[in-house]
Parts: sequence; C-alpha cells; structure tokens
Amino acid sequence: MARRVDPERHEARRLQIVLAGLTVLAERGYEGATTAAICREAGIGSGTFFHYFATKTELVLAILELGTADTVEKAAALEGRTDPLAVLLELVGSWADDAADPRIPGFVRAVAGVMHLPAVADALAADDRAQRDLLLPWIERGQATGEVRADLPPARIASWLALLSGGFLERVATDPGFTVDGERDLLLATARAFLADPRGAADATTGPRR
Repeated sequence: MARRVDPERHEARRLQIVLAGLTVLAERGYEGATTAAICREAGIGSGTFFHYFATKTELVLAILELGTADTVEKAAALEGRTDPLAVLLELVGSWADDAADPRIPGFVRAVAGVMHLPAVADALAADDRAQRDLLLPWIERGQATGEVRADLPPARIASWLALLSGGFLERVATDPGFTVDGERDLLLATARAFLADPRGAADATTGPRR
C-alpha cells in the first residue's frame, strides 16, 4: 500500500531545499554549488534532494519561479489601491529591497552563467513578463488620472521601469560599492522623474513666458 503524501509537508520540504539552494548558489556560484553542499545546508540526504529535483538546473528554475510567484502575489495585494503613481514607486522600491537580501547578488551572478540554457532563459522571460504585467495596469491608471506621463505608450513605460529595476539589481550584484542603502533613494527619484509628464517638467524649468 502506497504511503499517503501530506501536500503541506511536501511543499514545506521542497521550499526548504529551494532556500538552501539559493544560499549555496549565492555563495559558490552554479559550478561550485554541489548537490552535496545543498543537502548539507538543507539538512537532508541526497535521496531526498533527487526526489524533488532531478538536476541542479531544475533547482535554479524553482528559485526563479519562486520570484515570479512573489510578483503575482504583489499584484493581488495591490487590489483596491487608488494611487497609481505611489503604487508604481512602491513596486520599484520593493524590487530594490529584494536586492538587499545578501543572497540575491550572488544568485544573480550564478544565473548569469546558465542564462544560455533554454529552460533558464524561458524562466527569466516569464519573470520579466510577470513584472511588466504587474506594472502595466498601474501605468494605464496613472495616465488616466494625469499622474503618469502620457507621451509614451504604457508598454514602453513598463519596459523602461523593468529595465531600470533590472539594471539596478545587476549593478548591486557586480559592484560592491553600489549598495541598496546607498542608491535606493536615487533609484526612486529617477523613477519618479521618468514617470512625470515631461511637458510639466519643461514648464517648471522655463517658467512662465513673458
């Protein structure tokens, strides 16, 4: 008779391995992160690891999917808000805060070494789509209320905000002197300036015509 699997316990153990993998990948990189090291970090045997993940690449995909799921959860948590510009700036700020996790920069560097793998490329593309899908309706609402520039289409603005956040994360991951604490305020100021109506900014700069 087959033993009944407790779904909650199963998912909890899977998450335990995923988080252990995140830690080891961040510390050792993709090549240096052996399954033995991940098992030690998770406090499990190798048989348990391979019950959940057939390869190390599958573990990387699970970590990326965890980030995508977090983006989807952010979208649900924002339901009912009526302040689109504030929401957009909060999202940019939250992605900067994610980069403050000491494991994230190392994981970004680890993933950079396997971005050529089709499955990893697809997972990264899915995460990018989720991020842009989260931004898009708030940009549209901001344009409708006059809080967000209307001289560019919403999709283009979303792409630039995603590029701004992604570039910030990459810089944090590769430049020890570029820190979240030191640069977060400037990131938000840059996002705010980008989202503002450039015609209003020009009027404020030139002043009234005589």
